[in-house]
Amino acid sequence: METLILKFIPPLAHHQISPSTIVTSKSLPLSFPIDFISLIFVYESLTLRLGFVSFKNSQALPFSCRLSCIRIWIPLRLMVKVCKKEMGNRMLETEPVKKKVTRVPMSRRGLGSRGKKISLLTNHFKVNVTNVEGHFFHYSVSLAYEDGRPVEGKGVGRKVLDRVHETYKTELDGKDFAYDGEHSLFTVGSLPRNKLEFTVVLEDMPSNRNNGNAAPDEHGSPNSDRKRIRRPYQSKTYLVEISFAAKIPMQAIANALRGQESENSQEALRVLDIILRQHAAKQGCLLVRQSFFHNDPKNFADVGGGVLGCRGFHSSFRTTQGGLSLNIDVSTTMIIQPGPVVDFLIANQNVKDPFSLDWAKVKRVLKNLRIKTIPSNQEYKITGLSEKSCKEQMFSLKQRNVKDEDGEVQTLEISVYDYFVNHRNIELRYSGDLPCINVGKPKRPTYIPLELCSLVSLQRYTKSLSTPQRASLVEKSRQKPQERMNALSNALKTSKYDAEPMLRSCGISISTNFAQVDGRVLNAPKLKVGNGEDLFPTRGRWNFNNKKLVEPTKIDRWAVVNFSARCNLRMLVQDLIKCGAMKGIQIDEPFDVFEESPQFRRAPPVVRVEKLFAEVQSKLPGAPQFLLCVLPERKNCDLYGPWKKKNLADFGIVTQCIAPIKVNDQYLTNVLLKINAKLGGLNQLLAVEHSPSIPIVSKVPTIILGMDVSHGSPGQSDIPSIAAVVSSRHWPLISRYRASVRTQSPKVEMIDSLFKKVSDTEDEGIIRELLLDFYTSSGKRKPEQIIIFRDGVSESQFNQVLNIELDQMIEACKFLDEKWNPKFVVIVAQKNHHTKFFQSGSPDNVPPGTIIDNRICHPKSNDFYLCAHAGMIGTTRPTHYHVLYDEIGFSADDLQELVHSLSYVYQRSTTAISVVAPICYAHLAASQVGTFMKFEDTSETSSSHGGMTSAGAVPVPQLPRLQEKVCNSMFFC
Repeated sequence: METLILKFIPPLAHHQISPSTIVTSKSLPLSFPIDFISLIFVYESLTLRLGFVSFKNSQALPFSCRLSCIRIWIPLRLMVKVCKKEMGNRMLETEPVKKKVTRVPMSRRGLGSRGKKISLLTNHFKVNVTNVEGHFFHYSVSLAYEDGRPVEGKGVGRKVLDRVHETYKTELDGKDFAYDGEHSLFTVGSLPRNKLEFTVVLEDMPSNRNNGNAAPDEHGSPNSDRKRIRRPYQSKTYLVEISFAAKIPMQAIANALRGQESENSQEALRVLDIILRQHAAKQGCLLVRQSFFHNDPKNFADVGGGVLGCRGFHSSFRTTQGGLSLNIDVSTTMIIQPGPVVDFLIANQNVKDPFSLDWAKVKRVLKNLRIKTIPSNQEYKITGLSEKSCKEQMFSLKQRNVKDEDGEVQTLEISVYDYFVNHRNIELRYSGDLPCINVGKPKRPTYIPLELCSLVSLQRYTKSLSTPQRASLVEKSRQKPQERMNALSNALKTSKYDAEPMLRSCGISISTNFAQVDGRVLNAPKLKVGNGEDLFPTRGRWNFNNKKLVEPTKIDRWAVVNFSARCNLRMLVQDLIKCGAMKGIQIDEPFDVFEESPQFRRAPPVVRVEKLFAEVQSKLPGAPQFLLCVLPERKNCDLYGPWKKKNLADFGIVTQCIAPIKVNDQYLTNVLLKINAKLGGLNQLLAVEHSPSIPIVSKVPTIILGMDVSHGSPGQSDIPSIAAVVSSRHWPLISRYRASVRTQSPKVEMIDSLFKKVSDTEDEGIIRELLLDFYTSSGKRKPEQIIIFRDGVSESQFNQVLNIELDQMIEACKFLDEKWNPKFVVIVAQKNHHTKFFQSGSPDNVPPGTIIDNRICHPKSNDFYLCAHAGMIGTTRPTHYHVLYDEIGFSADDLQELVHSLSYVYQRSTTAISVVAPICYAHLAASQVGTFMKFEDTSETSSSHGGMTSAGAVPVPQLPRLQEKVCNSMFFC
């Protein structure tokens, strides 16, 4: 057997499989024969590497190795079974294995019934499937050049496979296929053979090499490229290998519609989505996951800085209670402004002409963008810029008709400018004094003058938008409900899915009518304000006109700090005091108004904060209760982070920042709502909190948690992610919260510091901190019920929430008291989805409080859509709530009422909000404390608690802890 084992191992070693991927069986006792342990070792390594639970996991290995591994794995599996049978149950007798129960999302217990019924339309279109007895056949695709090198560039695969389809239709039995653009291809029914090999030639492919329009490389040696110049096309030969990988029954779709989801049903739906992607690719669309964008200038909207918002549509298949549906929605992505490169650069840097450009920034922003050149219309990818200007950048041009005495072709040192103007007779108006664009390789640059280059359309802009750009995008992408419905109807017509041969062969037909659903409108909860008055929100809104706050605070020790803002501070202060009195907040005159010294106005933000704060310290008799900070124009918000850090982390002072542009009663009221909440007051309460009579929650001590993880902007892969968890306090209230915030590895969504054991008696995790606060603020009661609202996770991560994060929370509870067994409820809130609702026959948005838990919801899981807020502009986006776990046993109505009510306890506004307040608070806390990070020296604050990524442990800087005086406050309001 040892010889056999050694025979299996080389293929794995040859492909450098990382030791971290090898799983050894910890349950094997040491007394087992080494041969059997080796066998298990190799068998489990192969199983893990091949990913036999789902074949798609096997794509990490080269295809040839995957096939070899499959051939090895099958006999290995038989050998392991035989060995286990011969060994009997010795493994179990020697060391019993404790199996950990894996939690899965719960099934729906029932539908809600409360509320006024309303008939709605939704952007789901009924799909009929007639071919449920057929099979999808999954094939693995391997692409290589004629010399055997694998094809690594993206985008080539589709062109190669299209050529295969048109050239070898007979060999493919005339079958159509769906190709994902990378390594997977699907057919309805099988191909003639399990392994097929083809050779195809593609002409006129985009190339980085020299052609008739580019300056030759700096050595001037055209090599084989001179031949290419004389030819109208460039060609490359590709070797294509298509090999059988798996068989997926279409019956799995029917099973999924009955709530019997499996790996097969997910794969089958994935195939249908790949068919949609391929269909859009053939129409020349830009593909962004399941969203498709046509190259139509009518869909472009300029948002400034050389960036356009490109409107397209999202399209994906969904299993619902009403059957299979196609969900279509309007979608927007950001693209680079197509056209002359120089126009984009001028707009991007907001300068008057190309001579004012910052070329270091130009180099960064242009790298890897695709251009077409004039007049050849050849496409290239930008690799950099020339170091010198077009007139000064020299290269050696070979003179084919001039030879020296030895018969060698002579070279001429010539500038790029002279080459294009004198040798190519192309007029250059302005680019002689500007750098050239390099489309060659680092050691063989190929230079093209700037004015001969145009950016290709539909190139994504992936950097984060500025505040003005974001505002412009929001304004220009708004669509009223009727306008959106018309756009979706047109998208369905222009997509022509009924002409897609793969969908026809699946027996799929798609309705052109919006699906009808039954909704219910829940009554808005009654609120309590000052003097015991009741307040009844209408259309999700209320106001404090002639009303007092339910628990106003008193402000007697405070001051104003002004960072060079131009406004009448004396009048602002008097208006604030007057408005506060009307709301029940007694505000004394401020101790002083501190103005920033003009000499520091151009200093770095941290210096400006330090100088002004030092002045405040020197003049105030003691620590203030509160500081009002007046910031200059919003573009100078770099002051915000260091100011918040100085106050909250260094001195424990509550602060409110304002940037007053238009000061009126509404503005001052909004500011006072935030100040009151931060200082421990309450603006309004639910009447059921005041009673207290919240179903289930008021009877047993219950803590409500809101959890969110904030990540760096796109492209900032090294910025730590920030996890925030907020918790309710002062039970039975559900309107007061406090927050705990931690950093973790970049782009990691699961929170890794909920339970963090540092010794046998110490836990530095988030949950312990929040539980202890609940205990002290709620009359020394432990929460017997823990309701968790989690934001920001996709459906593929639900099991991780239930089996990683929930496990940490249970451990944190057990660490405090081994006998303590609180009951948990886990609810995920999703805003990033594509389902919308419309009132039939009405141009208005759906009314606030609209809830839908039927027809387009999941066939089995416990989910519902809620539009708690009033959509004032555009089309209302509902929040999709998934109840993953419920040990308490809420009825559908009670849970939906609780979620709806939690949209009315947000202390910063006088409107119902679109998602429950604990999640909004978690997002605010993560964002605000995240501003501290920009001003920390990471080398001094780094810690290796950051967890793991594919590159290993990532040290992340720790956030400074907030002072005790403010850590329990709603500082994030």
